[in-house]
Amino acid sequence: MTRADVRPRLPSGTLPPLVFVDLETSGANFANDRIIEIGLLSVDDDEVREWHALVNPQLNLSPFIRRLTGIDDTMLASAPHFAELAPQVLEQLRGRLFIAHNARFDYGFLKAEFRRLGIDFVATTLCTVKLSRALFPEHHRHNLDTLLTRFGITVEGDRHRALADARTLWDLWRCWRRRLPPEIFAHAVDTLIGRPNCPPQLDPIVLDDLPEAAGAYAFYDVERRLLLVNRSPNLRQQVVAHFATANREQPLYQATCHIAWRDAAGEFGARLGELALTRQAATRAVNRRADEIPDTDSDWCSWQVLMPSAGDREDFQLRLVFTAAVDFASTDRLFGIYPRQRDAERALRKLAEAHALCLRQLGLEDPDKGGGCAAYRQKKCRGVCIGKESAAQHGMRLLTALAKFSLQRWPYPGAVVLSESDDFGMRTDWHLVDRWRHLGTWTSWRALAEAAPDLLTARPEPATFDPEVYRLLRRRLRAPGKVRIQPLPSPIFAGDPGGLSESGGMVYIAPQ
Repeated sequence: MTRADVRPRLPSGTLPPLVFVDLETSGANFANDRIIEIGLLSVDDDEVREWHALVNPQLNLSPFIRRLTGIDDTMLASAPHFAELAPQVLEQLRGRLFIAHNARFDYGFLKAEFRRLGIDFVATTLCTVKLSRALFPEHHRHNLDTLLTRFGITVEGDRHRALADARTLWDLWRCWRRRLPPEIFAHAVDTLIGRPNCPPQLDPIVLDDLPEAAGAYAFYDVERRLLLVNRSPNLRQQVVAHFATANREQPLYQATCHIAWRDAAGEFGARLGELALTRQAATRAVNRRADEIPDTDSDWCSWQVLMPSAGDREDFQLRLVFTAAVDFASTDRLFGIYPRQRDAERALRKLAEAHALCLRQLGLEDPDKGGGCAAYRQKKCRGVCIGKESAAQHGMRLLTALAKFSLQRWPYPGAVVLSESDDFGMRTDWHLVDRWRHLGTWTSWRALAEAAPDLLTARPEPATFDPEVYRLLRRRLRAPGKVRIQPLPSPIFAGDPGGLSESGGMVYIAPQ
């Protein structure tokens, strides 16, 4: 991918040339929606230049967008595509401070449009929402209409048209500069756009590229050994905080040479990213030491309770089952999940001690030994091994002790999609899940629909059961929060959710 870095190259504290940016779009989602109008107002000292263009989004506008902007499909039919305008847009933005109201929206849409052309677009941005909060913390509302009313600014032209709104931001900027002492205004701007403090051994471009989005991040030393993995609702804010001046003497500051991250729409996607980065680091570490095997490749095991059949003995038998032979997603009466047999046996011994269970009855001691089991001799067994307690009573106590360790079967008839949107409604992640397996994440329904058939057709071996993913998904299915859970339509049609809504309110489908 070609990099297009339009950031100004001026010392910190020096205000570069400005460009006030406003976009109108077909919707609020970076992945699915497109730019329909661009308005740019460039300022060099007292010289002001305007640039404006309609953009053919190659899709039909919704009635809501037509009403909001006054732009319709007829107006856009003969307009150039973004690819035709891209060189002019880059030239207009080059060397300037990119100023927009809710800059994450406008910058995110431009990055997405350039990304479709194979261009990595990078700019220094300043959000006038954040600037307003910094300059006027006594006010609680900072949306553009509120600010225009508060400061008595009149919109020249149609509100929600790109060039008119860009002009309005320039008017707002000049109003603030007139009202406030120059040093206060300059300090607020410099604080918001200043490059964060960066350790000398770390490439500062990495920090510049960090998105203001939820996700997970990892710090590595010079040999790519993991130093830290974490998640955050704001990647840029959290990562930059590690490199504050006060932390310069900390080992993490001095050792970090590489940073990796995975951005997401929300907290659930951030957790998946954190897990993926952790696994990636573990695999890399194991590859350095060939004598070790990561837990992700272990033959995980669980205790299965075998229920007594009619006319058979009354006790409940335990057997240890392994993921290589048993599909944990579809097997009943499994309790606990352990990386090795010795871990499973150690856990069962602790459970026996806590609940006065019989070691012999549990299969942890030779059944042919005479007398009571070792636990009975230590007065930690109620004597089922010598007939003092019935096998049925012991079995019921065993089930009660195991209950909180129960593994849940996959509760749906097939795959489900967990969708999560950010707080601004600009990004939605689509997570495909089947039988406690996370098969992948996409930022558009179309991409998911294209990939899902092949992923679901290739049924994996049972050994792909992943305990960490199981625990994460089980918690999310119990308490969806902002995540919407819906069964995957069958058949799947690319471009048609087939009943799986891409927008709207919360949907939660109860497990069967």
